[in-house]
Amino acid sequence: MPVPQPDAASRWRCTLCGNLTRFDVTRSTRAQEYVHVDLAGQQVVEDRELLADVVEHVVCRWCKAVDQVEVVARPGLVGPPS
Repeated sequence: MPVPQPDAASRWRCTLCGNLTRFDVTRSTRAQEYVHVDLAGQQVVEDRELLADVVEHVVCRWCKAVDQVEVVARPGLVGPPS
């Protein structure tokens, strides 16, 4: 089952230890690439189009919790006092 990915308004958080910054992520990526091969046989990817990107598994790097990572809202920005 795919794991929800955070966006600009959210982030991952471990429900066991509270970690917000370190995770081991297993993902499946499908891409189409334009590869230039020179006469010596060296390959260089000159263009890459991402067709699909699915996060399959997220593990907390701090406490090694499996399947305990959730997506939570980022805290709002607090301006200077008036």
